[in-house]
Amino acid sequence: MGMLDGKVVLIFGLANKNSIAWGITKKLHAEGATILLSYAGGVLEKRVRPLAEEIGCTFVEEADVTDDAALDRVFARVKEEYGRLDTLVHSVAYANREDLGGRFTNISRDGFKLALDISAFSLIAMAKRAEPLMTEGGSIMSLTYYASEKVMPKYHVMAVAKSALETITRYLAADMGPKGIRVNSISAGPIKTLAAAGVPGIRMMLKYSEEASPLRTLVSQEDVGDLAFFLASDLSRKITGEIIHIDAGFNILGMTMSKEDLALLNGSDEA
Repeated sequence: MGMLDGKVVLIFGLANKNSIAWGITKKLHAEGATILLSYAGGVLEKRVRPLAEEIGCTFVEEADVTDDAALDRVFARVKEEYGRLDTLVHSVAYANREDLGGRFTNISRDGFKLALDISAFSLIAMAKRAEPLMTEGGSIMSLTYYASEKVMPKYHVMAVAKSALETITRYLAADMGPKGIRVNSISAGPIKTLAAAGVPGIRMMLKYSEEASPLRTLVSQEDVGDLAFFLASDLSRKITGEIIHIDAGFNILGMTMSKEDLALLNGSDEA
């Protein structure tokens, strides 16, 4: 018996076995949820379908989240086959690579619109379609990152998109709360995923985060999966509109230092 037995969960953004969405999928499935999956494009199908088969998932739909007709099709199938939805997971983000590096002032107008549409507005579009299916309340969650709050090197247009996503989270929480629908966002520390590979300097970010965070460790897919389980379950029944950090404490630091810097500061060879 799992704590999510009988719950129907729709997850957008699964790309491969290294995706944060896969960590969430595995955990919610292990807790008894019926998993429904949607992926971004045909090129990902060969990676997603074997993962779906691994957990016995028969609902696998391709959807361009910038296309209203594609979203309508996914949610119509959910209604037809299940009649309801308990949890929606938004693990979707994209920006053109040229809008992540270089100078912030060089972000293109078209690139800005694209990143905001896919990474932020899509949450509104999904929530709007999920609401009628969450007849007994429900949980909506998305994935964000600390670059929405503080400047992180090279994150640029995606930082703006994540900031928008977090504001959207709060407004959706206020709008949908009267219907018993909770809306929260998980702010995870850097994880080596397919999406992260597109961020310039990701290896350095991973190394530095591990050295500087209070817990001196990186966050894993499984860690995020555990938090997603909490948000999907009744354990979080009174929590909404929150941006919940899971980053080994990195976000609490006002000034970060490498192990070498700390050793120097402490006059010691250890940190």
